[in-house]
Amino acid sequence: TTTPLLFFTRWITHFCAPAFVFLAGTSAYLYGIKRSNTKNLAGFLFTRGLWLIFVELIIVNLAWTFDITYSFIIIQVIWVIGVSMVVLSALVFLPTQAILAIGLLLVFGHNLLDGITVDGNSFSSLLWYKLHQPQFLILDSGNVVNFVYPSLPWIGLMAIGYVFGKLYHPDFDTTKRRKLSLQFGVGATMIFIILRTFNLYGEPMIWIEGRNMLYTIMSFLNTTKYPPSLHFLLITMGPALIFMSLSETWKSKITTPIIVFGKVPFFFYIIHLYLIHALASVYLKFQGETWGAYVLSAEEIMSGRLGRFGISLEAVYVIWILLVAAMYPLCRGYQAYKQSHPEKRWLSYL
Repeated sequence: TTTPLLFFTRWITHFCAPAFVFLAGTSAYLYGIKRSNTKNLAGFLFTRGLWLIFVELIIVNLAWTFDITYSFIIIQVIWVIGVSMVVLSALVFLPTQAILAIGLLLVFGHNLLDGITVDGNSFSSLLWYKLHQPQFLILDSGNVVNFVYPSLPWIGLMAIGYVFGKLYHPDFDTTKRRKLSLQFGVGATMIFIILRTFNLYGEPMIWIEGRNMLYTIMSFLNTTKYPPSLHFLLITMGPALIFMSLSETWKSKITTPIIVFGKVPFFFYIIHLYLIHALASVYLKFQGETWGAYVLSAEEIMSGRLGRFGISLEAVYVIWILLVAAMYPLCRGYQAYKQSHPEKRWLSYL
């Protein structure tokens, strides 16, 4: 029901969340080796996790909705990174093998829980929505909470990323790291191909033959993100690890600005959400609509009126390029400020 260009435009974005969560675990390990003891690392992860949960609920939700009444709350990726960090703050006290075992168990085993579904807004139901079941929940007040990112598999992925951080220890051989990253990436991709080819365990949505080879490939790659199925995590993290191995030595005029964005990802993420939403509101005004139509309250979301708004995919690409270009000087300036003020510990939270 979609076009190949639209499908692959959406599909390539799937690499973002898994790589981000995985590398957040890796970053936690690297942060830990600079600290005097595990307790300090755990304290940082716990407070940073709580901070990210706050950011999701207050700052990110406002960016998505522009609704100061917060009638429509979306539980997304910053939330799940925060929750995963809080859990990781406890896991870091365990032996490395135990952390890895827990991570692998959650990533490879969480699909066994797919058959467990609940409804309502009881405490147990809310807990299950947060852990494993995505849910669009309409409260008695008329407000809406949309649990988009159940946390269980993401917690496992961050735990694996934390153990993976050992490969980036200053004493670890660079050539060996690149070799292991490549092997892990190829292995994950091959496991995906085997499981997916025979529609085996790890994905609730089977693939089917399309009207031609391209649409069959699209069906093959169309895996579940909410919550991320095992197949989804394998086909995103596999190529991501391969890319990490191959790109580690790349340095050119092209990679330099990309690295700028990579050094201040949280700053970029927050600012670009507000910019995109503001631009969308301005666009509506030029279209003869009221800019307030993009104040995404619970009432507005459920009205269905937003379905008639939109622009072509080609226009989306143009806006994307212009927005990234506009964000570059902001990110470069913030990066320079952050590097020149290492004494300001609060910058580590941004």
